[in-house]
Amino acid sequence: MIQITEYEKYFNAMPGYVTVQDRDLKVIAANEKYRSDFGDWEGRFCYQVYKHRPDKCEVCPVEKTFQFGNSRSSEEVVCCMDGREVSVIVYTSPIYNDEGEIEAVLEMSTDITDVKSLQHRYQESQNHYRMMFEEVPCFISIQDDELNIIDANRLHREAFGNGYGRKCFEVYKHRKEECTPCIVKQTFEDGEIHYHEEVVTRQDDQPINVLVHTTPIRDAEGKIVHVMEMSTDITQIRELQSQLASLGLLISSVSHGIKGVLNGLDGGLYLVNKGLEKDNQKRVEQGWDIVTRNVGRIRSMVLDILYYAKDRDPNYSQISAEQSLKDVFDLVKDKAYDLGIGLTKEIDQTCGELEADESAIRSLLVNLAENSLDACRVDAKKSDHKVQLRVWGATDEVVFEIEDNGIGMERETRDKAFSLFFSSKGTEGTGLGLFIANKIATAHGGEIQLDSCEGEGTCFRVIIPRKKNVTVVS
Repeated sequence: MIQITEYEKYFNAMPGYVTVQDRDLKVIAANEKYRSDFGDWEGRFCYQVYKHRPDKCEVCPVEKTFQFGNSRSSEEVVCCMDGREVSVIVYTSPIYNDEGEIEAVLEMSTDITDVKSLQHRYQESQNHYRMMFEEVPCFISIQDDELNIIDANRLHREAFGNGYGRKCFEVYKHRKEECTPCIVKQTFEDGEIHYHEEVVTRQDDQPINVLVHTTPIRDAEGKIVHVMEMSTDITQIRELQSQLASLGLLISSVSHGIKGVLNGLDGGLYLVNKGLEKDNQKRVEQGWDIVTRNVGRIRSMVLDILYYAKDRDPNYSQISAEQSLKDVFDLVKDKAYDLGIGLTKEIDQTCGELEADESAIRSLLVNLAENSLDACRVDAKKSDHKVQLRVWGATDEVVFEIEDNGIGMERETRDKAFSLFFSSKGTEGTGLGLFIANKIATAHGGEIQLDSCEGEGTCFRVIIPRKKNVTVVS
């Protein structure tokens, strides 16, 4: 048996658990701390003393040291004689005899219970905050100083896809350059919280309005290493505000027209009344024509207001697609002439008739045609501009097309084109025209397809079912 009397005081003074074990894993020596916590060890195997097991552990570092001759380490949970569990980190080292053979193994175990407890609490805290991060009901991304997304929560991934390693402006807006202003950059520069309202595009190509806040993330020295960007979806709020604002805007824009209509009604009624008094049939007819015409104008204005204020069913009738295009051509040809823009129309004999709201379809096409004329007007890179109006038909649908060679649109503008109050014309546009055009097409069960390339031009393709209540599948 190995003698340890010479170094016994040092052996017993060691702060951890120290044992010497033979090849059968029987404890043949142990220090005082081991005895005080685990009791008598003489004649017992280590697994009986440490873990109250009837057989050896599945992975035993002492056994591995006997087998391979090198030191081993592991983490274990052992049980004191009072039932208290202690986490330990175990180190083993071979003890050789004079012949160079491994005679025993020295096992030293250090109590790391407090460390493991801290690690467990830290992990629980990490899991707790990760769960909060994942489930916060807004879009959260973490970005570096080059605007790369390095982390994102669940809602963000569901809305915009896995954007790890990509630029935020590519993920949110399909842009090739950073936004102006960029509040993430501002937060990196001044360390302040910033906020801004944006329109971003989901991975399913649906635009949404978001209110964006940024806040700095600092390291232990206080240096800003990342910026957290939190975006709240306010689309429904903006839609409600837009409906109220658009109604007010429409009422304001037609107020002078309403005044003229009322004056016209007064004049018509005056003629009718005077004609009746004097039995002048011609004057009665003249006054009645004025009344009828102004009642029609009132009806048109009310329908326009309803289009702005809420969804309504179209006033269906059988209309000619050819005549609708001709009407639009006649309405915008003077503006095209004044701007020096070539305007042409192509009418295919297949266009035929369709069930639709005639005034609404005309309003839809006029909005698109005027948008194309404006796109040509502001394009200073070409000297020759043209807008083409086309119509053709298929078995179940009629297709109107308005194409121009104006300024065109980049991806971000295309994504927002049909959003209420979005305009690429700056202060010259209200952002209402394309929104209303799209709303009219949708009300008819149709759609507007948009093809555009920046610097080359734009094509609006309006697909309307021939029969009402037929939905076009894109």
